[in-house]
Order: sequence, then C-alpha cells, then structure tokens
Amino acid sequence: METLVKVLIYIHALCGGLGLVSGIASIGVKKGSKLHKNCGKTFSYSMVISSLVSLVIARMPGHENLFLFLIGVFTIYLVLAGNRALTFRYDTKSSADTIDKTISGTMLGASVIMLLIGIYQITTHKGGNAVLFAFFGGFGLYMTLKDFYTFRVFKEKKNAWLSSHIGRMVAALIASITAFMVAGLHIQTLVTWIMPSIIGTFYITYWNTKIKGSALSLTK
Repeated sequence: METLVKVLIYIHALCGGLGLVSGIASIGVKKGSKLHKNCGKTFSYSMVISSLVSLVIARMPGHENLFLFLIGVFTIYLVLAGNRALTFRYDTKSSADTIDKTISGTMLGASVIMLLIGIYQITTHKGGNAVLFAFFGGFGLYMTLKDFYTFRVFKEKKNAWLSSHIGRMVAALIASITAFMVAGLHIQTLVTWIMPSIIGTFYITYWNTKIKGSALSLTK
C-alpha cells in the first residue's frame, strides 16, 4: 500500500510541477497567442491529473485528509470552469448547459460544506484548519455564485466570459503555487496558505479593470 502511495505522490508532484511551470509561462506570454493557448492546455491537463491523484491519496488509509481532498475538488473546479468560460465567447451559445451548471453546482455544494466545517471548528475551537476551511469555503462560494450570475448575463456583458476565464485560471495557478510552497518547500503556515490568494486576487482585479476599460479579447 505504501509503495502505491509513493507512486501516486510522485505522479501528483510531477504533474503539479509541470502545471506550475506552464501556468506561470501562460501568464508571461501574450494573451490569446498560440503559445498562451498551448501553455494553458498543458497547465489544465497537468492540474486536473495532479488534483485527481490527490483525491485518491487524501482518502487512502493513513493519509486521510478531508481539507486536502476538498482543495483538490476546488482546483479541479477552477480549471474546468476556467476552460468552460471560453465557450461563452461564441454567439452560438445562448445559455449555460448542463456541464456548466454541474461543474459550478458541485463546487457550490463543496464550498458550503467547507464553510460550515470552518464555522463549526471556529465556534467549538476544534480542528487546526478552521480558518482555512472558512476562507476557502467562502472564496469558493463567492466564485460559484458569480458563475451562476455570469450564466445569466453573458449575452449582455460581452467580456463576462473573459473575466471568468482569467479569474478561474489564475486562481488555479494560485492553488499550484500554494501547494508547491506547502508540500514542496514545507512552509506550512497560515500566511503561506492565504497570501498567494490575496496576491492573486489583486492580479485578477487588475485584469478585470483592464477588461472593462478596453476591448480586450481572446477570440482570435
């Protein structure tokens, strides 16, 4: 069993490292370029595989970790929702489909669970991850509710899909950076968990402001 766990951890780390490098590269190159798209695809596949493996590891005997399991679900949601947002740029799409609603709805449920666990642990002084559960649960709840808002207004707000794409993909990269710092560098502090999210939020806000003030598009 331990041998299997080690193999899964190596796969998780390898894919996570590839996702980290390709994700950073996608930010550094021109948005909408062929290189940006290729880096984005590599990032997406790597992060989904890495996160799926982490779900298995987090439920194996001796390695059970509900928080890391839910973070894995969160990361998969971010990547899938970020890519699905690109489908809303086409005029042929008139409404959100079952796939869109299932992805966001599943994460909505997981976010509520995380938030409730966090609130319970904070009020009862039980559990060392109380703040993290509450923080990521609230963050996930905000993003999924915003998804359903975007589903309703994307026809009127032409760049809503772009804002959603950037927000989810950057958030997924934040998850990759955080995982590297916590698992790779073994810096397991509250600041390490939360600071990348705060910095990423400023970056996302910058792009949202830029999108609203220009005709920026990734349709080409």
